[in-house]
Amino acid sequence: MKKPDKFPEQHQSKQPGDEYKMEPAPEIIRDTYKGSGKLSDKIALITGGDSGIGRSVAVHFAKEGANVAIVYLNEDEDAIETKKMVEREGRKCLILEGDLKEEDFCRSIIDSCIAEFGKLNILVNNAAVQFPKDKLEDIEMGQVKETFETNIYPYFMISKEALKHLGEGDAIINTTSVTAYRGSEHLLDYSSTKGAITTFTRSLSKMLAKRKIRVNGVAPGPIWTPLIPATFDEVKNFGNDTPMGRAGQPSEVAPAYVFLACEDSSYITGQVIHVNGGEIIGG
Repeated sequence: MKKPDKFPEQHQSKQPGDEYKMEPAPEIIRDTYKGSGKLSDKIALITGGDSGIGRSVAVHFAKEGANVAIVYLNEDEDAIETKKMVEREGRKCLILEGDLKEEDFCRSIIDSCIAEFGKLNILVNNAAVQFPKDKLEDIEMGQVKETFETNIYPYFMISKEALKHLGEGDAIINTTSVTAYRGSEHLLDYSSTKGAITTFTRSLSKMLAKRKIRVNGVAPGPIWTPLIPATFDEVKNFGNDTPMGRAGQPSEVAPAYVFLACEDSSYITGQVIHVNGGEIIGG
């Protein structure tokens, strides 16, 4: 299989424990990162929070004082480890397993978060799947359906439920991708959903501005997460074609989510932060 250019950041078809088999292991949080209470007593819900970028966001949020709920599909071992990492920061972590393609499950995770913590302040829509194909003729409609139902439909369903509990000063953060801006010839359906996420972010931000709920996004480029060795045969040169000449670490992406979740970004909505190693992206 030909590898996609610059590799997007999310995938669910990995094996439990892959994070620990990777060489080198992904850096989840820098040893030098010092929390400063930016999210003290906040409650955050993160989809795809068991590993990679989602795990890093959960740990950074905890370091900043938030309790978190993470949503995942199947990877119990990874989810439990993320829970332990959050708890080592002195915060609570609720783990919720299920399929985000199911509308009832999307509703239930908000209910579970409220039942556990009593409120919700930050929603991070992050989970996604990708299925690289070199030719349009090779893309089955079943694949397209699964990609869209996993990558963008839950953003509508979960955000809708979350709005019953979000209020002034709260935030929604969506994970889009560098592929939404420059395309990807190997990830046609995936990059299409990421484009949809970008416009969803911009439109929802306008819809919620009067309610003083901010909606922003993060567009990662090549980040060293478990999806990389799980998806591609050759990863030796992964990320080398960026201007910085290397892949990024989850620890280099998660602080963007912290910024968008806290008061430091109080005058920012409808925007996307590009964490991609220096690729110049319009928009």
